[in-house]
Amino acid sequence: MTKRTPSPSHEIVTRRWTDQRWLLDNTIRAVGPDWDQPRTISYNLPCGPEANADFAAIREKVKKYADLSPAFENAARRREAKARAADEAGAAVTARHNYFFAAIHYAAAQWVLDENSEKNIALNERKRDCYTRYTHHADHTVEAVMIPFQGKTLPGWLHFPPGYTTGHLPAVWWIPGMDGFKEASVSMYGDRWLQRGIAVLSLEGPGQYEARVLGTTVSMPNWIEAARLVADWMLKRPEFEPSRIGVGGSSFGSFFATIVASHEPRFRACAVTSTCLEPGCHTIFEEASPTFKRRFMYMAGYYDETEFDEFCKTLTWEGHADNIRVPYLCVAGEADELSPLVHTERLLASLQCPKQLVIYQDSRHSVGNVPSAHLGPLPAGLVADWMAERLAGKPLISERWYVEASGRVVKSAYPSA
Repeated sequence: MTKRTPSPSHEIVTRRWTDQRWLLDNTIRAVGPDWDQPRTISYNLPCGPEANADFAAIREKVKKYADLSPAFENAARRREAKARAADEAGAAVTARHNYFFAAIHYAAAQWVLDENSEKNIALNERKRDCYTRYTHHADHTVEAVMIPFQGKTLPGWLHFPPGYTTGHLPAVWWIPGMDGFKEASVSMYGDRWLQRGIAVLSLEGPGQYEARVLGTTVSMPNWIEAARLVADWMLKRPEFEPSRIGVGGSSFGSFFATIVASHEPRFRACAVTSTCLEPGCHTIFEEASPTFKRRFMYMAGYYDETEFDEFCKTLTWEGHADNIRVPYLCVAGEADELSPLVHTERLLASLQCPKQLVIYQDSRHSVGNVPSAHLGPLPAGLVADWMAERLAGKPLISERWYVEASGRVVKSAYPSA
């Protein structure tokens, strides 16, 4: 582990961030706030169509990087005001919608704040307050979760399927990505997990979003420890069937979930999508938008770029993933620009467990928005169906799927593990 040099200014500065800032702002001016990935689409999805106008307005307002946080915060404040008015009027459903939208917008406003500043902490408080108020009106039971971790806490929300009262349930710990947050992991309506009768622990691990605000940082030892603590916590819940608990994640959550499954066999299945599986993470930190490296330095608690570069060498599944013995699903884009497919292929080839790799033709990192995803199996539904089958005990045949632009799925068998 490298030593972290303290920063008196608490400012994270990297060479590419300094050299390419002009290019970043020009790119945003040309293509909008989704220059690096479809963030407004991914934030819009859990909200549903009623929030479409919010995100359309944000796309129009954001002309440079500095516009991002104010644009989302302004939308959040408008929605929070509507929610409070609806609450006072006794319009519970309208309050539900607006509190949920406000929480998503407040969380999105936090994304550009790569320090635990007063502003970031204030936005986090507004997000938590709005989401807590949403849970009081939600159409299903939602509990706030705080799992003790090294004198701090890992925050989450535990969601139960609509109508659940008693009995044992399957459950999944879903881990968001570098730019993701727990509030956006479960949709307000028609959630893919809840509709299949699966409870969801949407919890941020060490260094992620609110967990970073609360003082934790990303490291391999921290995530290995978190795997054990979260498994302990889930197995103590009387609602969950111990043999039917899974883990999964998207984007950088795909890496974290892989490490969790490598070190905690009590998670009985692992499903990942939109992969970040390149050992050392060179492509995402050195060839993609400079915001990724800056964000992850904050998550890991580094201010010195040279020290962080040394730390990155520890971010690898090599020497860990060969411990996985439970079924493993990986859904990836053929043209992933943040983690080249060759690294995903190499991981899958090394796994000594039942495994399935699903590759979508022409898709970039965020799997979707291409003909293969529209005409072939819906990626989100495929992941949820796969997990439901594994937690129900259905055996997995190791296969590699290639989803063509026509929607046709070409299947081939992996050699026996």
